[in-house]
Amino acid sequence: MTTPTSTHASSDRSAESRTRILDAAIRQFSLNGLAGARTEQIAEEAGVNKALLYYYFKGKEDLYASALESVAEGVRASSVAALEGSATPGERFLCAVLNHFDRIHTNSGFQNLMQQEMIRLHRGEENALTTLAEKVFRPLHERMMQVIGEGVASGELIAVDPLQFTYAALGANVFYFLSAPMMRLVQGKDIDPLDPGVLEFRRSAAITYLGKAIFVDRAHGTRVAARVLALTPMPPSGGVRPHWLRNSASESIEK
Repeated sequence: MTTPTSTHASSDRSAESRTRILDAAIRQFSLNGLAGARTEQIAEEAGVNKALLYYYFKGKEDLYASALESVAEGVRASSVAALEGSATPGERFLCAVLNHFDRIHTNSGFQNLMQQEMIRLHRGEENALTTLAEKVFRPLHERMMQVIGEGVASGELIAVDPLQFTYAALGANVFYFLSAPMMRLVQGKDIDPLDPGVLEFRRSAAITYLGKAIFVDRAHGTRVAARVLALTPMPPSGGVRPHWLRNSASESIEK
């Protein structure tokens, strides 16, 4: 006889198995791409048999789409949360920029998957970016534009087209990680942009700079930046580096 308790326990185990499969899929797809990842390896890493994997997902393409959507939804929720609250628009924007930096630093699986999708898009291949843009990035972009617009309208932020704030702030985060291998060569072997101490310095410097650059009252902006940094300690690394860094000079030296 099936009881409500046994049904609930079975449902919990089912959800846990599906989550483990998705977590393993994100790692394998981020490391090996859609073509290179193997469902056998994903099932083994998740601690399930291959039949159970196919019970939840129709095939590798379905698993890939589900894994990408799952991690993207987590990114959306985290980013939107950073933009909400009772703080001023300028402070919420700095929180979102810091959240973006930390996401690149810690959520390397997502960064790898997004880079792979960008390549597929440029090649004219079937990709998931259109769906993700509608479900995840467009709502997030619109909310960010609203927050920046509120800051400009209130006189807290300088009167610049809101889109330029995102290019300048988020673009700087992306460039820092993307250029890390070259910057190591430029600055010398003893300076690794991805060293935890150097990363933490850059993280603080980026937010401090924005506090001085985009606020009408620089003293106020400096205080806001310091408060945002104090309330959000640097998280630990996400482990797997984005694919454009995996063969960098710094990693070769570490090996």
